[in-house]
Amino acid sequence: MEKEMIDLLIRNTDYLDKDWEYVRGKDIAVRDGVILEVGPGGSLDGKYEAKEEIDGKDTVFLPGLVDAHMHTGQQLLRGGVLDEMPMIWKRIMLPFESTLTEEKMRLSAGLAALDMIRSGTCGFIEAGSYFMDEAAKVYEESGLRGVLSYSTMDQKGLPDSISMDAREAIRRTDELFDAWDGRGNLKVYYSLRALISCSEELIDMANERAKEKDTFLQAHMNEYPGEIQPYMERYKKRPYEYLESRGVLGRQFLGAHSLLLSEREKEIIKERGVKICHCPFSNCGKAVPDTPKLVNMGILPGIGTDGAAHGGLSIWNEMRIFRSVMNVYHGVPLAEPAVMPAKTVLSMATEGGAACMGLENAAIGEGNRADLIGIDMDAPHLWISGQISNTLLESVEAGDVKHTVTGGKILMKNREILTLDEEKIRFLAREYKRKERI
Repeated sequence: MEKEMIDLLIRNTDYLDKDWEYVRGKDIAVRDGVILEVGPGGSLDGKYEAKEEIDGKDTVFLPGLVDAHMHTGQQLLRGGVLDEMPMIWKRIMLPFESTLTEEKMRLSAGLAALDMIRSGTCGFIEAGSYFMDEAAKVYEESGLRGVLSYSTMDQKGLPDSISMDAREAIRRTDELFDAWDGRGNLKVYYSLRALISCSEELIDMANERAKEKDTFLQAHMNEYPGEIQPYMERYKKRPYEYLESRGVLGRQFLGAHSLLLSEREKEIIKERGVKICHCPFSNCGKAVPDTPKLVNMGILPGIGTDGAAHGGLSIWNEMRIFRSVMNVYHGVPLAEPAVMPAKTVLSMATEGGAACMGLENAAIGEGNRADLIGIDMDAPHLWISGQISNTLLESVEAGDVKHTVTGGKILMKNREILTLDEEKIRFLAREYKRKERI
């Protein structure tokens, strides 16, 4: 009997099911980016011939993590904002982004891609930056599943290099969409970079164009009191209430951060099916979201890093910080240590993030996307494990990721990056460091 050709066979491995419980000793067959079949270990040998194979011994596979909010254009700001006085957005980040070049963006995207692949992040959402065609080229080569946006603001007084009116902002995103949406694993979202920096004309145009293109519109939302007060003063509405009044909100709207939410705003998010995400390390300097209430309402946020300038690109780090903050802020007053259970946090980093990308079925199972990561369990801190979901949250680090697979393609195997020239990116980073005297 002739064997069926498949793209990838993961042999004799353990994986975690949709409830984050162990399934042991399985083979996983992948074709055309989808999990074709899961069978007992050794049972698929006679059925399939694989172009690529992974030995799953001493490994547990789980769905790839999703960074639901990151900034490619801020990778070179790593270590440049911690302990700085507010407002770092206006004083440090915006001036830095105004100096970006094609060369800097290529390096930034390369560094970000390497970091994500190594730490088990299979998908990401770029919040909006400049020279995005250069970033897109790198991300396409990397094989990562990504969402790209152009930074769109038409506020007066921005540096000349990033100053634009509403029509120019939309035109640039149109060009990015036409060139890259649907290419490889990439999508393009329309963006309102900072709501208070966008005119009514730009908000309406971005909303109309996103709906016309059948894609998402994303915005930074309710991150600071200073983003809320201008809307209260001008319109007597909070930001989500204001966007609701303009017909902007729906299932294809992503509100990043979404920290300072009124009860009415929470209801609007639920009613409209809006997607939201939190960025724990970055958010710790601003506010603590009422995530337990949101989850109880049926709203599962994603988790983002907010970019390397805010503590790196490890979602493992973000999950651990988030669990701790939820416990000390919400759990301790209620004497409820499981106010944000490990399984919920893991689901936020996978299922919640996938929803922010417009995707469903993040769990490992037949017919689902083959976005998978393999955790090396042959390490002293992982030899003993009680509840596996607890161990993942408490003990696993980025360096424990052994394999990264996106859309059925191996991006990293046995900790070796296969899709990017890591040595070249290292050389360019060192040259940048030397020139900038960092």
